[in-house]
Amino acid sequence: MTRTSMSPSLPRAQYQALILDFVGVLTEGVREALQGWCVEQGLAPRAWGTALNHHPEGRRLYLELEAGRLTQQEWNRSTARLLGVDEHENLMGRAWERVRPAPDMIGLALAARQSGLKTALLSNSFGLDPYDPYRRLGVHELCDVTVLSEVEGVAKPHPEIYRRTLERLGVRGERCVFVDDNPDNLLPAQELGITTVLADGRPGLASHVRGLLGVPDPVGGG
Repeated sequence: MTRTSMSPSLPRAQYQALILDFVGVLTEGVREALQGWCVEQGLAPRAWGTALNHHPEGRRLYLELEAGRLTQQEWNRSTARLLGVDEHENLMGRAWERVRPAPDMIGLALAARQSGLKTALLSNSFGLDPYDPYRRLGVHELCDVTVLSEVEGVAKPHPEIYRRTLERLGVRGERCVFVDDNPDNLLPAQELGITTVLADGRPGLASHVRGLLGVPDPVGGG
């Protein structure tokens, strides 16, 4: 898949809004942090990802958490048992402790707002209490609109959460750019006319999106 979908994109300066995912877009070092935490707990390096994405019960629990049908405290308790970890208190926060904000993408969001574009955070969330990842990593007030799956009761890639994001931005899909690291989350956005960008781990993501939006690079590059 190419980095940008929905070609041809609009000419520069005709976009009105930027929509950003959280994990893998506004954050970096997620895989390394989670694998390092697993090793420290005496688990296999990929135990976290295996439990959340491939184990039937672990996957069910995580989807319930995303949709707000399970609190983070409840998820911590059940998932700790699944992983075989003795201490369940703030499990999510402990595992995420070394995840970092992505400075280039945060700079992009700030520059987009300064250029007059509206910005939205559209995230499949994983609880806000006791660990609030958005506040902890400094993106809580980064965007004009924040749409979290646990609050909405619906998660990406369900089309409804994209429609709600556009409604709250007050912008048509054709005037938006959306960045997400999961290819499955791009198609519903494209069907609403949104130009999508896959955050595929290659360098230069922020610069690429700046080019689409007509937002200048910072002085000195980056």
